[in-house]
Amino acid sequence: MDLINVKQRFEIIGNAQALNRAIEIAIQVAPTDLSVLIAGESGSGKERFPQIVHQFSSRKHGPYIAVNCGAIPEGTIDSELFGHEKGAFTGAYEARKGYFEVANGGTIFLDEIGELPLSTQVRLLRVLETGEFIRVGSSKVQKTDIRLVAATNVDVQDAVQAGKFREDLYYRLNTVPIFVVPLRERKEDIYLLFRKFAHDFAEKYRMPVLRLDEKAQMVLESYMWRGNVRQLKNITEQISIIEQERLLTAERIKMYLPEESNPSLPALYKKRETESSFGSEREILYQILFDMKRDVNDLKKLVNELTSKGVDGVELDDDQTQLVRKLYDEDETRIEAPVMSNPVVHVNRVDESAIEDTEEIVEESLSLVDKEVELIIKALKKHNGKRKLAAQDLGISERTLYRKIKEYSLE
Repeated sequence: MDLINVKQRFEIIGNAQALNRAIEIAIQVAPTDLSVLIAGESGSGKERFPQIVHQFSSRKHGPYIAVNCGAIPEGTIDSELFGHEKGAFTGAYEARKGYFEVANGGTIFLDEIGELPLSTQVRLLRVLETGEFIRVGSSKVQKTDIRLVAATNVDVQDAVQAGKFREDLYYRLNTVPIFVVPLRERKEDIYLLFRKFAHDFAEKYRMPVLRLDEKAQMVLESYMWRGNVRQLKNITEQISIIEQERLLTAERIKMYLPEESNPSLPALYKKRETESSFGSEREILYQILFDMKRDVNDLKKLVNELTSKGVDGVELDDDQTQLVRKLYDEDETRIEAPVMSNPVVHVNRVDESAIEDTEEIVEESLSLVDKEVELIIKALKKHNGKRKLAAQDLGISERTLYRKIKEYSLE
């Protein structure tokens, strides 16, 4: 089946290349029994892809169950997924089948998989690896034959590092990844979606179809749509009901778009941070430190020249020399770096012999690792161990700071 027919069948609107590629992957993996992990922002339309996988698989005549893991309380999710026996817990007045038992021979779609408790993740991993599960309150092992498709709007790799998601389960789920691009990266599809929604609501509420002038279309396509397709649909419905004038101008449509702090900056889907990104931050910091070191040495030379030669060839008397040295020889000199949240670097007091020797370099460690450890320790002490504030002060992400703390054993 070609892409056009698939889009029509599953009501997918858009021609963006990334969207087409995601649909193609879903069709290709459908005949297999491989697990699929669908990633993408909330509201981007991830729920369409499990349906494609199911309908193009050999299980299409079996059950299809969609479960929102984030909407089920932690205390009852095991019962919902795997079932329970009578009397297993308070309120369990009779035995109940779980979704994995009911969906035997079909497909289960677990949305917001990142919200699963760790105890439930262990049970889920066993089902994926052996097809076995145990009802809550039972000791009898049961078998099930299901195809699992999962979806998430968070970076699961971050959750793994934070200890909130099992690494073995992540690799088991991520056999075939599908990424659904956010709406702002499908600008050519925004107006197509608006027209579809406007037409649907015109029929639903029995009113003329909304239309946009050219400038209004540009406003629509340049907006960030952080809520993605869901946000566009809701705003289109709102305008369809409220507006009397059916041809909208740019000024009119702006009234319905929430203001954004940085409308020109894209809010990218969060990917795993690489070592190179941290390396660039570190290189900038160390370049600043080396620049400040060079400035200190230049200042030493200048003070030495002033005290020995005077100003403009005029010799300084003892009182003037003492004043110049006093201005330089502070108890503590603070130099503020212009980036990395303005970290303060203290330059130790320089004695008189150091001023006289213009070639002497202040002894300090030039190891990048030592400097990095020193700055991290200072930031943590400054904020009483609060890593979030320390990371902001250092100009790096909290996750990067957490990783560096573990790397250097700074716990």
